[in-house]
Amino acid sequence: MSLPARLRVDGPAPLRGRLRVPGDKGISHRALLFAAIAEGRSRIAGLAGGDDVVRTRRALGQLGVSIDGDDAGAVVVEGRGTAALHEPDDVVDCANSGSSMRMLTGLLAGRPFLSVLTGDASLRRRPMRRVAEPLRAMGARVDGRAGGELAPLVVCGGDLTGCEHHLPVAGA
Repeated sequence: MSLPARLRVDGPAPLRGRLRVPGDKGISHRALLFAAIAEGRSRIAGLAGGDDVVRTRRALGQLGVSIDGDDAGAVVVEGRGTAALHEPDDVVDCANSGSSMRMLTGLLAGRPFLSVLTGDASLRRRPMRRVAEPLRAMGARVDGRAGGELAPLVVCGGDLTGCEHHLPVAGA
């Protein structure tokens, strides 16, 4: 069965259903993020193991999202929409997870509070321009070391305006 290259969902009705995809790191990060900003309970099975996904899960907890494990090895995320996310009490430590830092920067750019994202020495040397620049073009305030290029990143979120952005390098 061939799947369409694009899927577009329109309309005022909520999207409901089940989706089964392979459990990999990138999908696991995104599943947690989507469940966190959805409204209602989401059950996610087959999350990738490893510290990267754990870092995203912990960060979402710092933002007020309830995530618990169940007896079948899955997690249950109590999503309350983006409006329910709140300013973290402390710096969010992404350890060595560039995926966590990049995706959380995007999520936080649209929220009306301040967040600081950091990581280990290796992550603090990795460039974050490819995330920060398009967010800045949409009106987010993202700053960091080396002119906003390196973590720790300070994200002062708020209203964003859409823009057209062409990626200079392909990425997930």
